Amino acid sequence: MTLREVQELVDAWAAKNPAGVRSDFTAMATLTEEVGELARVISQKHSDPSMSHEAARKAVSRELCDVLWALCSLADQTGVDLTEALVDNVDRM
Repeated sequence: MTLREVQELVDAWAAKNPAGVRSDFTAMATLTEEVGELARVISQKHSDPSMSHEAARKAVSRELCDVLWALCSLADQTGVDLTEALVDNVDRM
């Protein structure tokens, strides 16, 4: 699946779920929250010796997916095509 297809998937889901359509402000707040949850999981992974490698991998995977979903939602609300943005900005990385 391409980045554009992911963004289209999120957009199609939001179109079918009116509660999923958020303002850019709410989408940004959601993205920030999801990044915080990812940081919490990574912190826990490094500080909790009882957390198995597989449990940590699954938790990080789930939170990364949430971050990607929130990022696509924010891009949709602001009219940004993430594929184009990446191509346009890859030289700056």
